Amino acid sequence: MFIISIFTFIISFIIMILASILAKKTISDREKNSPYECGFDPKGSSRLPFSLRFFLIAVIFLIFDVEITLLLPIAPVINFSNIFSLLTIIIFFLFILLLGLYYEWYQGVLKWSK
Repeated sequence: MFIISIFTFIISFIIMILASILAKKTISDREKNSPYECGFDPKGSSRLPFSLRFFLIAVIFLIFDVEITLLLPIAPVINFSNIFSLLTIIIFFLFILLLGLYYEWYQGVLKWSK
C-alpha cells in the first residue's frame, strides 16, 4: 500500500510539473499585459472615484448578511439545548443588531441623498 501511494504521488507530481512547464506563456509584451480598451490608448485613469455612500451601504449590507448567517443555525439547535439560555443569547444578539441598526439610522448613514 505504501509503494502504491508513493508511486501515485510521483506520477501526480510529474504531471503537475509538465503541465506548469507546457502552459507557460513565453511571449509577453506591453499590449497583452495592459487592460483591454478596444485597441485604443486609454484616455484616463482606470481608477475612477466612487461614491462613499455606496461603499457604506455595501459594508452595512455585508455586516447584516453575515449576522443573518449567524442566526440561521439557531433553528436546528433549539431542540438540543436549554431553551432559556438559547433565548437569552438570541435576544441579546438581536438587541445588539437592532442597536447597531438604530445607531446607523440615527447617524444618517442609511439616507441615500442629503
